[in-house]
Amino acid sequence: MTAAAPLDLPLREDIRLLGRILGDTLREQEGAEAFATIERVRQLAVRFRRDNDAEARRRLTALLNRLSRDRTVSVVRAFSYFSHLANIAEDVHTGRQHRQAAIAGLPPGPGSLAYALKRVARARVGRAALREFFQESTIAAVLTAHPTEVQRRSILDTELAIARILGELARLAPTPDEKRALETALKVKVLTLWQTGMLRTARLKVVDEIENGHSFFRYTFLTELPRLMLEVEAALDGERIAPVLRIGSWIGGDRDGNPFVNADTLEVALTRGGALAFSHYLEQVHALGAELSMSTILVKVSPELAALAEASPDNSEHRKAEPYRRALIGVYARLAATQRLLTGSDAARHEVGSLTPYGSPEELLRDLDTVAASLKANGAARLVDARLLPLATAVRIFGFHLSPVDLRQNSDVHERCVGELLAVAGACDNYASLDEEARIALLTGELARARLLHSPYATYSAETLSELAILARAAAMQARFGREACPNYIISRGESVSDLLEVLVLLKEAGLYLPQAGVSTLNVIPLFESIPDLERAASIMERWLALPLARSVIAGLSNCQEIMLGYSDSNKDGGFFTSTWALYQAEVALVRLFRSQGVKLRLFHGRGGSVGRGGGPSYQAILAQPPGSVNGQIRLTEQGEIIASKYATAETGRRNLETILAATLEATLLPEAAGAAAQETEEFVTAMSELSEVAHRAYRSLVYETPGFTDYFFQSTPISEIAELNIGSRPASRKATGRIEDLRAIPWVFSWAQCRVMLPGWFGFGSAVNAYRERHGAAGMRRLARLYRASPFLQTLLSNVDMVLAKSDLAVASRYAEMVHDRALARRIFARIKAEWEATAEALFAITGKREFLATNPPLARSIKNRLAYLDPLNHLQVELIRRYRAGATDERIKRGIHISINGIAAGLRNSG
Repeated sequence: MTAAAPLDLPLREDIRLLGRILGDTLREQEGAEAFATIERVRQLAVRFRRDNDAEARRRLTALLNRLSRDRTVSVVRAFSYFSHLANIAEDVHTGRQHRQAAIAGLPPGPGSLAYALKRVARARVGRAALREFFQESTIAAVLTAHPTEVQRRSILDTELAIARILGELARLAPTPDEKRALETALKVKVLTLWQTGMLRTARLKVVDEIENGHSFFRYTFLTELPRLMLEVEAALDGERIAPVLRIGSWIGGDRDGNPFVNADTLEVALTRGGALAFSHYLEQVHALGAELSMSTILVKVSPELAALAEASPDNSEHRKAEPYRRALIGVYARLAATQRLLTGSDAARHEVGSLTPYGSPEELLRDLDTVAASLKANGAARLVDARLLPLATAVRIFGFHLSPVDLRQNSDVHERCVGELLAVAGACDNYASLDEEARIALLTGELARARLLHSPYATYSAETLSELAILARAAAMQARFGREACPNYIISRGESVSDLLEVLVLLKEAGLYLPQAGVSTLNVIPLFESIPDLERAASIMERWLALPLARSVIAGLSNCQEIMLGYSDSNKDGGFFTSTWALYQAEVALVRLFRSQGVKLRLFHGRGGSVGRGGGPSYQAILAQPPGSVNGQIRLTEQGEIIASKYATAETGRRNLETILAATLEATLLPEAAGAAAQETEEFVTAMSELSEVAHRAYRSLVYETPGFTDYFFQSTPISEIAELNIGSRPASRKATGRIEDLRAIPWVFSWAQCRVMLPGWFGFGSAVNAYRERHGAAGMRRLARLYRASPFLQTLLSNVDMVLAKSDLAVASRYAEMVHDRALARRIFARIKAEWEATAEALFAITGKREFLATNPPLARSIKNRLAYLDPLNHLQVELIRRYRAGATDERIKRGIHISINGIAAGLRNSG
């Protein structure tokens, strides 16, 4: 047994327990024969993976190939659910390890706020600088509806219940009776899981995505974010700070490629979000009323509290001497009236009587502060901390709208809409034909005028009317909930200054840009997402900053310009290494530009879950940013299945929120400690640029320049079947062309993960390092190893490559390649992929000095190794089912089996989308 193994013993016991319960459930539900088949598959798969037993592999293949359709679906379901249960056990084990470390009094580890504060203190960063960071920073995790979450909400809720029960077994020392009761509860939940449909029977609608996104506020954000902010305030000796960390959302406002998002979905997102916030506040105020039973016979109250009690609609004789209860009954009544006014929904528990609604969250906070001040002044300060302070902090974070909803649309749509408005108004007959300078001149002139282009008497396309409608609704939502409810407008495929000006023209039509004042109520945020656009980002923004109009808009937004960087599309465009390096260089150039212009820069990182879409651990990713690029200002997306894995439980969610805050704190106040100096040297920049150039050529040569590659991709991956899954409201492609260029980055990455190639996370790096070695020899390889040891950028990049290669399996992938009709094409392309994989693995080992994958992360290595035996049958059966389905066997059971296998493989790989 290895030294680390005892630490994993509880995890192995939990997995055995869940596996035994699942097995018992299978025997009961599917019969002894089905259970015996599934158990035989499991044993052979384990023997093959554990012992590299070729005979076990042969028998496994023969057994799987003999399965009937119904038995195939049972096997697929069984192994898929085992992946889900293994995930639960691992998450519970992670929480157990954190608790054990805290109980043992071990020092806080990287990613915790305490660790970050300790590092800052050791670096002798002054209290003033620390206080300024917390007062001035803007940090946000932004939830998106990008469809890689294949798990249904009902499945997730059941799995959360299993996690809670398993957690109780881990934390308690139960009596035999208690243990039996908990295990019985586990059996009930596993049975529920087995009998609940894993797949959605209908495609998600936008309103479903909104509800799914809001569920994580119930699970985590409404309680854990206030707790974290109060911990920050405690570190600042109780000083109240503005909410430094927030949760944003695109769900309901992101129209890019999704025709189902419109003005109505934006209003649904905000009104339902508001109703959820009010529900939380009302529940807490009601509980406070029950708790604060103090009587004026025994205690004094402040005059302000007495006045608040007198204003209450509660006239019960039983509470005349209980002013806190009466005051809170009044607060409840005003909150319920506010909910009704703003969201059109009623409180679950009706108020005692009618009062006027609150005009703003600040009015509510004043009443809560009145209660808190009276308690503190009259010997009951301890009662403030338990519920009242977290409630007030929640109000400061979530307001009356819960979460700000960003708007997003493609620049091509803006161009068409503005062109139509100009043409109908007689201002320009053919806007699309103008060059960039002519567009800038025309649009800035238009933005200087108070007139509107839109006329109620003219006819416009449905597209233009839809865009104007959502902006009008955004204006209405700002008027109802405040500007912070709908504060940002992201321009996909930002390529020019005119792209920003077009949005301002559209905002002006809705009164969101005021030409007389030169201010906008929304941040206009370009998204640079292709390699060429990233390379030109600084020059585009330099031209933007040269416009007096732009400076006026920025001044009205606290002298801050936000820019979004796209990880997914730049990766699909140029490959993972070139994408990562182009993003890094764009950040460096933007930091220099904005520093020279005296304008604050906030970068918004459009990261996905997988490495191929900018994923990987948030802590390392933030610390690896160029010096000066964080500076207390950062937003990053949380997408797909990553949202559930990070935020579905309060404990895990709290740790992930804390990690984002801690990393931002360290990256801002300790940039030199993160290796910034090494990454600014000419040696580093030259080496990375050289590697990037070759990696880019290798990637483009395969994906975009190899004849037949598109056919290979569509036939050797489950992309077509993924497109049929009911996992999101957004189509898989931007255009119905069948071209890789038009395919959205998410299904592109997801498909390569399913067939275990993981190509977007590593391809091109082996060729780049081989070319570097040929040019610079052994000295060049020693240079790369030295740069790796000094550079967080390179360490993070290669750590992600390490993880992706460990999860890939070319033996499995070769079976998918056999589905390609043109066998010569399949052999030719797969041989190139295999050669590049081997070259990448060799390059990784040469630079890091390691000789096996995940050598520095034994827990992850063991986790992946343990999962592979359960993924092999799923991959094998997925290939067989896809073969039958594409050959015309469109039986619903076959289609369902394919989709369940997609779910199971995604669960087993975890960050695959």
